Amino acid sequence: MSHLSYARRIFDTELAALRAVKQHLDGTFDRAVECLVDCLNQRGKVIVVGIGKSGNVGNKIAATLTSTGSTSVVLNSVDALHGDLGIVNDGDVILALSYSGESDEMVHLLPALKRFSVQVIAVTGSPRSTIGRHSDFVLNVKVPREACPFNLAPTSSTTAMIVMGDALAMAVLKARGFTEKDFARYHPAGAIGRALLVSVKDVMRTGKRNPIASQDLLVKEALIIMTDARSGSVTVVNRNGKLAGVFTDGDLRRLMTEDIDALEMPLKKVMTRKPTCIREESLAAEAVKVFNQRNIDDLIVVNGKREPVGIVDLQDLPKLKLM
Repeated sequence: MSHLSYARRIFDTELAALRAVKQHLDGTFDRAVECLVDCLNQRGKVIVVGIGKSGNVGNKIAATLTSTGSTSVVLNSVDALHGDLGIVNDGDVILALSYSGESDEMVHLLPALKRFSVQVIAVTGSPRSTIGRHSDFVLNVKVPREACPFNLAPTSSTTAMIVMGDALAMAVLKARGFTEKDFARYHPAGAIGRALLVSVKDVMRTGKRNPIASQDLLVKEALIIMTDARSGSVTVVNRNGKLAGVFTDGDLRRLMTEDIDALEMPLKKVMTRKPTCIREESLAAEAVKVFNQRNIDDLIVVNGKREPVGIVDLQDLPKLKLM
């Protein structure tokens, strides 16, 4: 078997594991989400504990929760019994990760956690284990088998834990009404933060770099405007200055193959009507989304009166570190 074929087999094994875990989902998941939301709304926090590979997964889950507005910290299951329990407060929620549910460190930690007024959500492959039986909510992540050829190394099971953590984080995000603007507050650096904090008005081309032509102009006259603006398109307006259409260099190439008199035609006969546009107060993230969804190079920007006030060029976004 080639490495590629073997890799595909691993993917199939882990996908099958996720489908199996999906079947385990029931009303307990709803109650676990409500528990987390109540805790966070009362300014409590989610404390994630795990050991070994589950501990590594816990770091990822805690990071996802925190970055989406759900305050979360990781508690080292060994150091917890040597003073780190100080991070636990009444009202917090414990997210306990243990596939076997019988890890010594976790079993020894549980009674100490129970001394606080906390609720415990167990993510385990053994609901009837010690951890499972002493938790308030149990999310079953039992998988048919590990992707490891010996069925030993945590592979499918850790994938299942990560996905369950993602499901919890996204369900809590939705329940708490977390928005893109909230997301931007926690991600001020990097492309995500820039796209969510910067508006279209901040990145659009204006003035001489924003080619606009009347619908009565000839194609050859519009080409001069496009060339002066160093743009691949021209925004077409009607007699009232409202957006009427767009004409691109791609449109010109198509016309030249169809009509030898294309340069003498008025824009209103060859333009694309009802072009894609965006409001100037929109977030740059919305412009990025439009470019990802549509096969266009320029995005026309309009004001509340549907008058073109600028243009966003796809080539500008990487320079502004928005893509």
